[in-house]
Amino acid sequence: MTASDAAVMAGPRVAAVGAGRMGRGIAIAFAYAGHRVSLVDLRERSDEAWQKLHAEVRAEIETSLGGLASLGVMASERVPEIVARIDVVRADEAPRALAAAELVFEGVPETLQAKREAFQHINMHCSADAILTSTTSSILVTQIAEFVKRPERFLNIHWLNPAYVIPVVELSCHAGTDPAVLARAKALMEEIGKLPVVCGPTPGYIVPRLQALIMNEAARMIEEGAARAEEIDKATRYGLGLRFAALGVVEFIDFGGSDILHHASREMSASIDANRYKAPAILDTMMSEGRLGLKSGSGFYDYTGRDVGAYRSDVLLRTLGMLKHAGLWRPPATATQE
Repeated sequence: MTASDAAVMAGPRVAAVGAGRMGRGIAIAFAYAGHRVSLVDLRERSDEAWQKLHAEVRAEIETSLGGLASLGVMASERVPEIVARIDVVRADEAPRALAAAELVFEGVPETLQAKREAFQHINMHCSADAILTSTTSSILVTQIAEFVKRPERFLNIHWLNPAYVIPVVELSCHAGTDPAVLARAKALMEEIGKLPVVCGPTPGYIVPRLQALIMNEAARMIEEGAARAEEIDKATRYGLGLRFAALGVVEFIDFGGSDILHHASREMSASIDANRYKAPAILDTMMSEGRLGLKSGSGFYDYTGRDVGAYRSDVLLRTLGMLKHAGLWRPPATATQE
């Protein structure tokens, strides 16, 4: 073990409560980064049922890591050592694992009753300075905070599947979340290679709220006969998705101009659906104030003092990079076609 490996191994003890898909993904993410992880099953099981679950968890973790190795992301000989960092913990050993944890992720089924019962265990056994989180994708942080003994040390951390691959994690805080706890949680996520983004106690976080609109609209277009599934997927992978991989959604609004979005929304509101496509009031305000984005010097972002030419070149470079990655960049023809 190198000195850097030893430093990482000495890092925070992590517990993922709930041995389902999310818990397993979180365990892999931390173990891959060098941390020991307790994957805690709170359900009382017979010996036979426990052995079956334990074998299933181990097999899935090994298969997931083996998949990374087969794609050349990591050496296959690293798989056993990463797997060995994950302790699959039975319910009767949960108190020990929770007491040792500095960072706890609750990932039990998406019901308030299941969350309440899980936090009864967590409250009872975790240390007073542990950071407690829920990975819920649908329940507000304010609702779950009511179940937590020390709510100032609690926030939601929403992972995107596969949890050990997708870098973004969404951190949702309630009014009582200690700013120092948020800062520490962000730092811990960054230490394992994640990109934390912060939002308030809002339904759907950021990514699910945006993607639900897109997915519903895609299904609606198929329903209406507007386009086939294959055409929609081609358009989103190499049009919509490619551009939004090079530019963030809000950055994209500013780059093209908020007036473009305003006018497009007006037209589609009239021709498709007034409720779905009505522009929000913030766009009306920006239009009246002349804050049209990059072209006017301010929009959602302030471009004062920015080298606009250099910025445009950077955006073009990002986009070309995505085109090349997708294998769609074509060099100029070497001869004129008659």
